[in-house]
Amino acid sequence: MHLSFRKIFFFYLGLTLFWSCGSRQAHHEGMTVFRYNEAAGITSLDPIYARNQANIWATSQLFSSLLQLDEDLNIQPALAKSYQILDDGLVYTFSLRADVFFHDNACFEGGVGRAVVASDFVYSFSRLIDPRLNAPGSWVMNQVQRRADGSLDMDAPNDTTLIIRLQQPFPPFAGLLSMQYCAVVPHEAIAMFGQEFRNNPVGTGPFRFQYWKEGVKLVLRKNENYFEFEGEERLPYLDAVSITFIIDRQTAFLEFIKGNLDFLSSVDASYKDEILTPEGSLQPRYHDRFKMISKPFLNTEYLGIMVNEQNLPADWPLKEAQVRQAINLGFDREKMIRFLRNNVGIPAHAGFVPVGMPGFSENEGGYNYDPDRARQLLSEAGFPGGQGLPQITLHTNQNYLDIAQYIQHELSKIGIRLSIDVMPPATLREMMAKGEARMFRASWIADYPDAENYLALFYSPNHAPDGPNYTHFSDPEFDRLYEQALKETNDNLRQALYMQMDRIIIEKAPVVFLFYDQSVRFVPREMEGMSANALNHLDLRRVRFKK
Repeated sequence: MHLSFRKIFFFYLGLTLFWSCGSRQAHHEGMTVFRYNEAAGITSLDPIYARNQANIWATSQLFSSLLQLDEDLNIQPALAKSYQILDDGLVYTFSLRADVFFHDNACFEGGVGRAVVASDFVYSFSRLIDPRLNAPGSWVMNQVQRRADGSLDMDAPNDTTLIIRLQQPFPPFAGLLSMQYCAVVPHEAIAMFGQEFRNNPVGTGPFRFQYWKEGVKLVLRKNENYFEFEGEERLPYLDAVSITFIIDRQTAFLEFIKGNLDFLSSVDASYKDEILTPEGSLQPRYHDRFKMISKPFLNTEYLGIMVNEQNLPADWPLKEAQVRQAINLGFDREKMIRFLRNNVGIPAHAGFVPVGMPGFSENEGGYNYDPDRARQLLSEAGFPGGQGLPQITLHTNQNYLDIAQYIQHELSKIGIRLSIDVMPPATLREMMAKGEARMFRASWIADYPDAENYLALFYSPNHAPDGPNYTHFSDPEFDRLYEQALKETNDNLRQALYMQMDRIIIEKAPVVFLFYDQSVRFVPREMEGMSANALNHLDLRRVRFKK
């Protein structure tokens, strides 16, 4: 006999409600512990391998960088108390704090963490580009000038001064330095642990490493010597962080409802209707126990279309911009978000750069649902009512099948026939890189808070497999504007160039704009200090529980 999720849910909840009734402090022997689940698993605690959200969230508790981002994505001091950009944007000079110490560890003399000095950053950044380590974040240093021996052109003239020289101006560079890839690490720990630094991390972050049984639990303890204060009180407020690795998201959801987890991030299809109303707010039955935190997330969801490739057949219909525009006009994004995502997400009525990116606050100027205009464009392209238009294959993976099927159904109404090819994510990524997927489902999450990070996907020299231009889009005017923006150090002028480029992407339509994502978090009502920004960072420094 089949039982609905709600019946199973309340049966399970009834059996286990007793477990969540006790004090969370009593359960942890007087300690305040923040507990969350990481379904995706963590592959390394070495920051140079922090390429996905799971690794970034964990390493950001353990390590610190020169700079950091606040809730509004403004660049703020971290280990650097200030910095200057000189010589027309080519030289960055950082003045470092003198009161930052590495975590206590056996790699140091006497087991006591030493002070961080400027040469530690020279070492850490040089390690990031070491070809033997194959770090996925090595590209962060691409803008730094190289010396004759191939080393990075940077110096530490004294313990609190770091100088970095770029090969050409690159205004987003300061934002890059806030990434976990650029966290400072001690050479003593690398010398002692070698490759095992991945599970013996030593950093300067608000928490220090305690225990990790991979696939089971990771425990971090409060760093009693952390350098940041709030008023007179040293951060962080929490005593520990406990991370579990329950793969099944529905099971993790039940653990959260039972009170065995303090944090639920994102909304899975298996429980979205249980916790969210159709309008996208927290279900009333949970108002007394939980609160919901939502913010724009710099993630653009889209369909990519191969538009400029010699291997494309002459009759490839999506070579025609009018057909691509018709697809963009041929489905209702509001309806898609409302029924498939419970209104979590922002329908993409602007360009490729998502709403929430600095300088891109307006969700307009792009495509709205207009099936009549779509039919007209098809006729102008020589396919009246879709006649003569061959079936188009959309490559996707299982996670995005519902949206693909929705678009398939909607486009059939205007004469566009889609077939859906479902494949494993790794296979899809490989096809995209090789240019074998002519139409594909994809997303792009910002690495740093600058629109250049999105517009780089359409710059001609970035054609895959050597770059992220999976559509092989090529436009001389776009390339000219992109190169001009890279040299522009005035923020307002650079933003204007970015907007011109985004308008070209709207007009040429090498992608089908779907939606801009939203981060959704659920926490207990007694929790305070949980912040969020549009990069979906997990900042636990100020989290505490009301007594």
